[in-house]
Amino acid sequence: MSRTAAQVRQEFIDFFVKKCGHAFVPSSPVVPHDDPTLLFTNAGMNQFKPYFLGTQTPPWRRVANTQKCIRAGGKHNDLDDVGHDTYHHTFFEMLGNWSFGDYFKAEAIAWAWELLTQVWGIDSTRLHATYFRGDPAEHLEPDDEARELWLKILPPERVHAGSKKDNFWEMGDTGPCGPCSEIHIDLTPDKSGGKLVNAGDARVMEIWNLVFIQFNRGPDGRLTPLPARHVDTGMGFERVTGVLQGHNNNYATEAFTPIIEAVERLSGHEYGSRGVTRVGSLERENRYARMIAGDMRDEACRVIADHIRTLTFAITDGAVPDKEGRGYVLRRILRRAVRFGWQHLNLHEPFLCRLVDTVVAAMGDAFPELRKNPEHVKDVLREEEESFGRTLGRGIALFEDAAERARTDHHGEISGEDAFKLHDTYGFPIDLTEVMAQEKGLRVDIGEYERLMEEARERARAGGKAHVHHAEIPPELVAAFGATDDHHKYETERLTATIRGIIRLPEDGPASIVSDALRPGDRAGIVLDRTCFYAEAGGQVGDKGEIGGGSLRFDVEETTRVADAVIHVGTLVMGELKPGQQVEVAVDPHRQATMKNHTGTHVLNWALREVLGDGVMQKGSLVDHEKTRFDFSHNRAMTPEEIERVEALCNDVIRRDLPVHIREVPQAEALRINGLRAVFGERYPDVVRTMCIGVPVEQLVADPANAQWRKYSIEFCGGTHLKRTSEIEHFIIVSEEAVAKGVRRVVGMTGPTAKLIDECGEALVQRGEELLREAEGTRSVEQGAGATPGARGTGATGSDTGAPSSGRSSADTIAAGISELQNTLAGAVVPARHRARLRTIIEELQKRLKAEHKASAADAGTAVRQRVDSLLASATKVAGTTVLVAELPDAPVDQLKHAADIVKQKAGSAAIVFGVHVAEESSAGPSSPASGPASSSAGPPRPASGKALLLVAVTDDLVKKGIKAGDLVKTIAPIVGGGGGGPPTMAQAGGKQPEKLGEALAAAETWLRAKLA
Repeated sequence: MSRTAAQVRQEFIDFFVKKCGHAFVPSSPVVPHDDPTLLFTNAGMNQFKPYFLGTQTPPWRRVANTQKCIRAGGKHNDLDDVGHDTYHHTFFEMLGNWSFGDYFKAEAIAWAWELLTQVWGIDSTRLHATYFRGDPAEHLEPDDEARELWLKILPPERVHAGSKKDNFWEMGDTGPCGPCSEIHIDLTPDKSGGKLVNAGDARVMEIWNLVFIQFNRGPDGRLTPLPARHVDTGMGFERVTGVLQGHNNNYATEAFTPIIEAVERLSGHEYGSRGVTRVGSLERENRYARMIAGDMRDEACRVIADHIRTLTFAITDGAVPDKEGRGYVLRRILRRAVRFGWQHLNLHEPFLCRLVDTVVAAMGDAFPELRKNPEHVKDVLREEEESFGRTLGRGIALFEDAAERARTDHHGEISGEDAFKLHDTYGFPIDLTEVMAQEKGLRVDIGEYERLMEEARERARAGGKAHVHHAEIPPELVAAFGATDDHHKYETERLTATIRGIIRLPEDGPASIVSDALRPGDRAGIVLDRTCFYAEAGGQVGDKGEIGGGSLRFDVEETTRVADAVIHVGTLVMGELKPGQQVEVAVDPHRQATMKNHTGTHVLNWALREVLGDGVMQKGSLVDHEKTRFDFSHNRAMTPEEIERVEALCNDVIRRDLPVHIREVPQAEALRINGLRAVFGERYPDVVRTMCIGVPVEQLVADPANAQWRKYSIEFCGGTHLKRTSEIEHFIIVSEEAVAKGVRRVVGMTGPTAKLIDECGEALVQRGEELLREAEGTRSVEQGAGATPGARGTGATGSDTGAPSSGRSSADTIAAGISELQNTLAGAVVPARHRARLRTIIEELQKRLKAEHKASAADAGTAVRQRVDSLLASATKVAGTTVLVAELPDAPVDQLKHAADIVKQKAGSAAIVFGVHVAEESSAGPSSPASGPASSSAGPPRPASGKALLLVAVTDDLVKKGIKAGDLVKTIAPIVGGGGGGPPTMAQAGGKQPEKLGEALAAAETWLRAKLA
């Protein structure tokens, strides 16, 4: 019967759990967060390494599971083959069963045969087995035991001897190892593929590998029997599912078909429309034929289907695309998929992010963690796709030009310079460029590319060095001084030492050894026989302090390490220094503040992981006496709520007064501790200083698999630390920002300074909330008072003059509050959570200010219309024309024009002149003729501040008589210290002397009467 993929997986587990007495252990993540030596989980045995090494007692005797695996980068790298054949994958499931000192070869072989032939019903005449034939050159005996066991099941012609390469497994250069026995299936039509076993032909492929771990290889290369023998088996889930479903390739199984169907819908390409994909060596021959023909659409579908599985699982388990380590491998995989989609399927918009839901639907039942946060996976992919998409088209165009040059000028070889430019400018990984070259029958000058890459690395290293004001110290210069004993840095801040050597460090010359004496003002590096100074390392800055005694004083400005010598760099202030002299060494008291920040950094690292998840990986740090700066992997900005939770967790650890435990532990033992955080790619010594906050390190080592350890901060660290967390006193985050794609930076502070800043920030928030309440109450008070801004008229229809109130409007109050908060924020160190709250308050105040301006403008318009109606009712006429000259309240100019139009409409023939005193513009919000608040008509005389606005309007009949608005405004504008103009029917002017508005209006009235008479 045909089985679904889910049935195949479950039948394997049920067979070993229910029939053979194995315990089921869930898959570990594909990202081995606690093993910095491993890029990805690449085999089912990874999580069981401590049991094979014998350093930990397994809680079970026999185990079975299905393990998520990624093989791309490092020793196991199938990336280049994926898509071009039908059975290599970057992500796959490995079905496995293990014995830890329990059963051995006989049971493993018998159970494998039973499951394959009796439970799954595979034709036994298609199965072949291999065994290790031995290796005399390495004194390895043949595995006759496995051979005899297979000969009881299979005829001799289907039992094959294999080489050390194919049939001997080793964990490393030393350690557990042993022979292995593989089961292969012959898929040729006539079962004639016996000679193709281990020949790299997909028509006869390996489906199960049984590893028998029975030896230990010592440093001398000799093998000795292990006291407890183990079994480690692995079977490719996708391969065996394809076999059981009768397919000749893995992509035809439902592990891939839903994804390929989704790609078909996105691209419009029907997968397999070019005919059935062939397998085996003929497939390889056709691969290059398809490359030359340019039809790579099916390959593109397979590449995308494979790579989206890898990316979805890896990002779910905490990895992110990055420029180094496992993150760079993911970025290469992603960009390879994007390039195939772009170039062969015409997918020019982000598409991988649109396939995540398909992967989750297909595999979420077996791996529920996929359903935890698929939106996060989509966000990461979308951002990466958009970033690469911005340069991909130009990069492909550059590649096409480079390929053309390779054909015509470079004998079929793309230059290393072009390959480097594709990498450096357009983000093309070199293996992507190589694949694209192969598709065109070309090659890449890798030697030149690597040379250019190394030059770029050297430039980056040089640019990344801190600027120093002294000569570099070559290691050979200090070699004669020997190693400095600096273990005292963990114990004391003061001791007596002897000078072993002095290195003069001139500003503009090479470093040199001082053979006589150092004089005051000389800058130098002092090497002592022992020191309590900490040399810069691991993100912690070097100590400052003094070397002295009596009348001697040498100020140490930085401490660094060259080879094994600790160099105290600084300036001699008084006295003289000679080699062999005994001195007093004292570390600056700032060391204590640095220790607070360093221990706080460890607490922060733990808290970030608790809040943001296991994807948080340290990318860098800087710890000094003022702050801690911590860089970590995360694809988005932290929310204010997340920042507050991280701070709260840190301060909870401080309040609990947990002990800080530090112990030197063999690296192999420390790496087994559950929850250990180490920097991937960092080289650690064989014995590493291990620090845990809250639990003795000895307890961790004794019970490394304990799940409780993930609740604690556990890290490798050579820095100086406090004894208890309460000594940190207080912790705050003052900023959170992006420093690179997928990398965030948090700056934190500790101690009494942090406490004071926190209290000041809290007070500032309270002030902001007080201003909000004031803003809410101000306008309601004004409205309750029934204030209506007014104005007085002058000229033919009125002789009184008016001025605005000197009282502050609600808009003024709000604007002043905004200005107060903005000015304080600009110059103050404020906790990030308080800064976020204050920004929200300022945004709310700005909304209120905008609404206030709008309401004030409406009030002003109403006041203007009311005043104009009143003035118009009592207006006099000159020669049949209504003349209205008046000073009005501050209002938007559009409102004034509208009022003038009303007068013209009602009067028929009219000449109108309006004058307005425009208030000063607020620094926190605009206050202009178009948007400023209205002023009250009552109050003391108007101060000479702000500006004057004049508006003149006349009806068409007056224009015909030669009375034009522009002429009048040009006449009166100079009176208020300004100028203006406009069309004949309406003109306006502004001036700097609003106190002369009355004079200007009087002049306007005189001018009009003269023209109309």
